[in-house]
Amino acid sequence: MFRCYFQRDGGKTFTAISKENVHADHHVTWVNPENPNHIINGNDGGVNISYDNGAHWIKCNNEAVSQFYAVNIDYQENYNVYGGMQDNGVWFGPNNYAHSVAWHQEGKYPYQELMGGDGMQTQIDSRNPNVVFTGYQFGNYYRINQKEGKFDYITPRAPKGEKPYRFNWQTPILLSSHNQDILYMGSEFLHRSMNQGETWERISGDLTNGAKEGNVAFGTLTTISESKFQFGLLYTGSDDGKIHISKDGGVSWQLISGNLPQNLWVSRVVASTHKKERVYATLNGYRNDNFESYAYVSEDFGTNWTSISNGLTQAVNVIVEDSANENILYIGTDNGLFISLDKGATWQDFSNGMPNVAVHDAVIQNKAKELIVGTHGRSIYKMDISKVQELTKEVLAKNLFLFKVSDKTKSERWGTQNYAWGKPSEPSQTIWFYSNGDGMVNVSIANESGKAVHTQNVEAKKGLNSFVFDYSMPKNVADNWNKKDKNIKIKEAENKKFYLPIGKYKVTISKDKVSESKTFELTAPKKQ
Repeated sequence: MFRCYFQRDGGKTFTAISKENVHADHHVTWVNPENPNHIINGNDGGVNISYDNGAHWIKCNNEAVSQFYAVNIDYQENYNVYGGMQDNGVWFGPNNYAHSVAWHQEGKYPYQELMGGDGMQTQIDSRNPNVVFTGYQFGNYYRINQKEGKFDYITPRAPKGEKPYRFNWQTPILLSSHNQDILYMGSEFLHRSMNQGETWERISGDLTNGAKEGNVAFGTLTTISESKFQFGLLYTGSDDGKIHISKDGGVSWQLISGNLPQNLWVSRVVASTHKKERVYATLNGYRNDNFESYAYVSEDFGTNWTSISNGLTQAVNVIVEDSANENILYIGTDNGLFISLDKGATWQDFSNGMPNVAVHDAVIQNKAKELIVGTHGRSIYKMDISKVQELTKEVLAKNLFLFKVSDKTKSERWGTQNYAWGKPSEPSQTIWFYSNGDGMVNVSIANESGKAVHTQNVEAKKGLNSFVFDYSMPKNVADNWNKKDKNIKIKEAENKKFYLPIGKYKVTISKDKVSESKTFELTAPKKQ
């Protein structure tokens, strides 16, 4: 722990000027040369500013600069995101929170702290999201019941007479998908609890190369995975390059990394959710100045491995298999996020909208079809992958593919303002399509009579593309429609736009004599 000090007598005496809202670990301090009372301090908690020489500090949370070791999600309807941060504990909050200071009015920040220290991995009981397993560095883990306010320390301890267990800085834990009372935790051994950490048993021998002296524990497990197809089909990976499998709940173990590069950090081992025999592994060598990409897949429980890192150029931290489409993989590297649509044969940059920072962890919320990504120093990102998951082999073989266009309920409030100072209420829908190459795509939206009510051109890139439709049409189209159909009365809204009337419509996209169409409906609002 460090403190921030001030002195005015040539260094003879110092006065601490850290306050309760200033993080204890400091990195840089700037003093305004024209006003020494104006100080900016950068620390492990972000940035603080003082205008009275440290008597009071403003905490600047307007920038997303958290460094996440691990992220996870629960399965509530409006699900929560959980994350363990470097020196800032474990926090959780609603996935749909958008940064603003509106919470100042209510007095409660939407994200809440679960635990302090260096925040680590988190597991959430799928039956009761109030029960969370998490902790801080070197294996100090707790079972937290938020509703009851209980914090129970659950870390297994070595029997009397044995050396203390070796726990990695980021100790892996895993709740079994087969039974949420069963918890796994890794030291140099794999430990299993049948009662959520009340008691433990060792179900392996030392799964590493053994202890290695240093200032932190080494020769530790770094990753655990259990197959959803079979209880007790377990995989472990270690910080010294060992990957093991057990097919019998830990009764016996087999080393399966003999044919892989040796002595690297196993950043992930992941049992496939699509095929029982399939398993993925990623290795990382940056701690030894080896920044090559190491990613592998096995189709026979790790007996044989195939490299799937072709085209990647950075150290790999995490691999995630898509939950809906077995051909899709996501990889987080030290320089961003990448996606493969062909089981790892080729990779594409998938970090549009994200800075080029390290991605340490990622997880898919299956029901919401969203990918949560934890980064080094730029906090958490969320992306809708529902359209990505629909990129099947059949879709990718097409020149163009238009995704489903959703129906919408018409509102008489479209284009009007609720308050004189407010913005008009304006509808929109993002319409997605796939193009197998770059080029201009023509868009046309027609009514039931086949009359085009909206046209536009979209500059498409190879891959997923989108455009936004606001349900409006040009004035001349609205005038002609009013003339030809006496049952239609399209009026100009307050925002000077003409909105489509209730009815059925067809969206058509075309490029190089190839076209794709989908229909949608504007429905009447339900009567109260």
